[in-house]
Amino acid sequence: MTQVLEFKLPDLGEGLTEAEIVRWLVEVGDVVVVDQPVVEVETAKAMVEVPCPYGGVVTARFGEEGTELPVGAPLLTVAVGEPAAGGETEGSGNVLVGYGTGAPPARRRRVRPAPMAPSARGTATGAPSAPAAAEAAPAVDGAPRAAAAPAVRARPAARTLPAAAAEGPVPVISPLVRRLARENGVDLRQLSGSGPEGLILRADVEDALRADAARDRTATAPSAPTTAPARTSGTRTPLKGVRGAVADKLSRSRREIPDATCWVDADATELMRARAAMNAAGGQKISLLALLARICTAALARHPELNSTVDMEAREIVRLDAVHLGFAAQTERGLVVPVVRDAHTRDAESLTAEFARLTEAARAGTLTPSELTGGTFTLNNYGVFGVDGSTPIINHPEAAMLGVGRIVPKPWVHEGELAVRQVVQLSLTFDHRVCDGGTAGGFLRYVADCVEQPAVLLRTL
Repeated sequence: MTQVLEFKLPDLGEGLTEAEIVRWLVEVGDVVVVDQPVVEVETAKAMVEVPCPYGGVVTARFGEEGTELPVGAPLLTVAVGEPAAGGETEGSGNVLVGYGTGAPPARRRRVRPAPMAPSARGTATGAPSAPAAAEAAPAVDGAPRAAAAPAVRARPAARTLPAAAAEGPVPVISPLVRRLARENGVDLRQLSGSGPEGLILRADVEDALRADAARDRTATAPSAPTTAPARTSGTRTPLKGVRGAVADKLSRSRREIPDATCWVDADATELMRARAAMNAAGGQKISLLALLARICTAALARHPELNSTVDMEAREIVRLDAVHLGFAAQTERGLVVPVVRDAHTRDAESLTAEFARLTEAARAGTLTPSELTGGTFTLNNYGVFGVDGSTPIINHPEAAMLGVGRIVPKPWVHEGELAVRQVVQLSLTFDHRVCDGGTAGGFLRYVADCVEQPAVLLRTL
């Protein structure tokens, strides 16, 4: 006997309470197996694929792409076959990527419903009518084909779409861009994306909005206005997803942490030469960020107060044993801070490889929640934006952040003579509750010494 099971949006961990549907991976009528990914969702932490714990035929989907659902809301329903020997329907009970039975997913099969009257036909995202489901449902887990499928909610007939619409969803850089277009009435299919392979970027949607606004002003501008023009509202972008999470964290940091910043200029000429010598020796190329990270972990070993957090409820400073190093990464979805686990145990090659892996995942939007949380100290290389200095906001609940400006040729007194050297500005923003200026200054001075004379690091290797 066939039964219909409802799969709800699972708890994705890290205190997340909602997620936005980015892309459906199955359609109504598809046959799915246990733990097969069925939908890609975006949370405030990352984009993840959600696997279904049931195997059977998809009979309904709930929510269009771009819809935001709370944890526990229905995602889809699946018609399954006879219950297992124990009397319960088989299913892994697992819902997160990387957890499941481990069985290889079967190739997706499309079950085509029998022809029916146009008035009874469901939409691409709706459930088939009861007679169609009865004819379409195949044998599941060896059970005979059901004679009748459970009743499902009828949906209106699908509207006719242009030829381009039948080819699938429009390629968009992120769900935020899709939402921006939807909320402002922009037809994505009328845009020519400026990204790779026609990918539609946020700038493309904003250009279209500006063009529409200009046309509206031209069409409605009076020849001799007698009153002041009404104020027009600007483009509104919801503080959701990654952008919303960043806003919440930075606001909390400013409210709770009494921060202070100190900075110093350092001659990075010898560090750049050391890196060039390393890379000339062959093997994996060592990144500058990896060398700076190695310097940070050595400095934190000397000044562990800065690798801590404050527990205000217990009124205690918690000094942490491991260094989980976060680094700021700018993506199309906003600012994210991936975390390199146990950075204090890694050498320059390992750090280079991990930075590259996490950066690529950040740009692709595939970082997992665990890769975006748990940092104990953050390294912010804002020099990539062409700026010399900054006063970073601490990544709550950490106690400090090291900022690195661009490395540029400047006049510098070297060995008693004026010379052109590669100079960088280093800044440290720290939580004044965990240490005073002497500790912070000692940390920053040690970092600067290692930048100016990399041989100083040999004492800690």
